[in-house]
This record gives sequence, structure tokens and C-alpha cells, in this order.
Amino acid sequence: MMARSIPPSLLCAIMIIACFNSSLSFAKQSKINGLKMNVIDRCWRPNPKWRTHRSQLATCSVGYVGKMTNNIGKDLIHYTVTDPSDDPINPKLGTLRYGASVIQGKVWITFQKDMHIKLEKPLLISSFTTIDGRGVNVDIANNACLMISKATNIIIHSIRVHHCKPQAPGLVMGPKGKVVPLGHMDGDAFRLVTASKIWIDHNTLFDCQDGLLDVTRGSTNVTISNNWFRNQDKVMLLGHDDGYVRDQNMKVTVVYNHFGPNCNQRMPRIRHGYAHVVNNLYQGWLQYAIGGSMQPSLKSEANLFIAPTTGSKEVTWRKSSHKNGDRWEFHSVGDAFENGASFAVTKGRHVPKPNYNKEQSFKVVDAKFVRSLTRSSGLLRYNRASIY
Repeated sequence: MMARSIPPSLLCAIMIIACFNSSLSFAKQSKINGLKMNVIDRCWRPNPKWRTHRSQLATCSVGYVGKMTNNIGKDLIHYTVTDPSDDPINPKLGTLRYGASVIQGKVWITFQKDMHIKLEKPLLISSFTTIDGRGVNVDIANNACLMISKATNIIIHSIRVHHCKPQAPGLVMGPKGKVVPLGHMDGDAFRLVTASKIWIDHNTLFDCQDGLLDVTRGSTNVTISNNWFRNQDKVMLLGHDDGYVRDQNMKVTVVYNHFGPNCNQRMPRIRHGYAHVVNNLYQGWLQYAIGGSMQPSLKSEANLFIAPTTGSKEVTWRKSSHKNGDRWEFHSVGDAFENGASFAVTKGRHVPKPNYNKEQSFKVVDAKFVRSLTRSSGLLRYNRASIY
């Protein structure tokens, strides 16, 4: 018996309804995902066409970095890394160093495929550069790592940096396409020196010889967000040393990051400047989670601190000083504490406000939602159509 054919008018109606339901389904799913996402991710991840609208990311940053709209525009250069090799003095077209150091102007760097990059010398990144690893798995590991020196307006997004090693002094392609001498490097994943307006988002950092992230020598207007820091002794340093008073002007936002497991100290350690540490997940520590010296100002807000099973339950550490040991500004506002965690606050003083402008401000979420806000921290998983 032959099946009856469907009239064209009915078939058309069925297709319209199917498309409408599909659109509704996507919209509903996007709304559900949006509720689970933090404000940065909600800005771009629900868009199914994010791959063809990558520069939308530049409008999604919050905190002291502000919006990264200086990184986009009609004069934007799109550059694809096709070659994982590295030549620190004469980088080849197609390599990461060529895009980050040789090309000048606004550069948006993506990667053709999964790749493991072993840098022969530290990578110096030019101003107005975006390194966008979304959609592939990019590892920078097992030797030199990343440095931002005297540069501004830089985004580093969705890469994995680990097993960074100390580097002897030597020559390297500089951020203006000129070969420059570079001194000894300690083995940090990211080192910022006299840098400003830097956004480090959704990276996974671990197992480096020295630290994972240093913000030093007058660097300011930095946002560190959605990263996963794990398996590390010294995690994050804000401020060069006790004698470098220029870091008094340093302002850093640390938001939606996941610290742990197996992190020891410096999440962050602050000297001189100001840090707004907000909506982060702390999965234990050995020595301490947040510490500092030289009169730093800290507003710890709506974080979740889960103390280790054994050892110190105290979140904070203060370097003793006869001159200024009584002038700390460490404040906890709306933080949540589990497993016996405690926070030694500064008493009898005002809570320092971040004083964000309109571009920088964002809503702080109740600490009970921190697990959800940070569940996608680090390098994002992906499939052909979307990012999770």
C-alpha cells in the first residue's frame, strides 16, 4: 500500500513550526545556560555563531581592564597560527611569535588546529594583540612562556600554559618587531612588567618553576578572570617588591577564578596596590590563600573559601613590619567559609571600594553561587557547534 503524499501547504506549515520550535528551544537553552554563567561568559557563549563573531569577546570584559574595544575595529588584522615551531629572533610567518611580536597594529590571533608550542625564548606580546585559543587545544609548555612588557590593550584567552622553566639572558624579537636583549626569567607562566589594560581570561595554568602570574613594576588596570590555577606553590604576585613604591597605583580585579587543588600560597600576594578579589573559588591551600606586605588594600568579596582538611584554616597572611604592620586594609565582605576557614580582617577602618566606572562595573553575585559561576573556569571544552 502506497503512503499518501503530504500536500505542499501542509509540509510548509510543518517546516515553519519545526523551525519555530527549534528557535524557541535554542532561546530557552541559552536562557538556562545564561543563568548558570557569570556575566563575562553570558556576554558571548550563548551565541551559536561565536566563531564568526569572535571580536564580540572584546565587549565582554569587566573590572579594572574596562572594555577591550581598542582591540577591534575596521583596521583589525586577523592572523591564524598554522605552525607550532618557534624562532625567537627570526620568527616565521604562521608562527605565534610572528603574530604576537612582528605584526603591528590591532591583531586578533587564532589557531588553525590543536597544537603544542614549545617557546625557545619568552614570547613578548605587542600592544593591541588578542591571543584567542577558543575552539582548539593550545598548550604553551615545557620551556619559556609569556611576557607583556611596556605594552597595553592585550587579551589572552583560552590557552593552557604549564611547566614553564627559567630562561638565561638572550636576544628575542621584541614587541615592536625589533630584536632586543632580555634578562634572566624566573619561569613564570605570565609576567606583566609596566603593562596596562591587560585581560587574562579562561586560561589553565599549572606546574611552573616560579609562579603562574606576576603583575609588576607599575602594571595596572588588569582583570584576571575565569582562569583555573592548580598544582602550584606560588600562584599570583601583585606588586614587584617591597621597595617598588610605583606599584601603589596598581589596580587589579581577580574574578570568577578557580584556585586549586594543590595550591600553596599567593592567591594573590599583594604589595602596595589595590585588589578587588571577588566571586572566586578557593579549593584549599597549604600556607595561606591571600597575603601581602607594604600596606596593600584588599576587598575580598563574595568568595568561597574551602579550608584544607589539615593545616592552616586562616585565609590571610601578613608580612610583619614594625613600620606599617598596623596599617593593613584587608576586608572581607559577603565571603563564604567552609571546613573551618577564617579571615582575619582589618578592624575599625573603612572598606576600600573599587570605584569602578560604568565600563568596569559588574554585579557581585552571592557567594552561595560561586561554584556555578566558576564551574567553567580554565580552558573551555568545545564541540563543532558550541563551547561549554
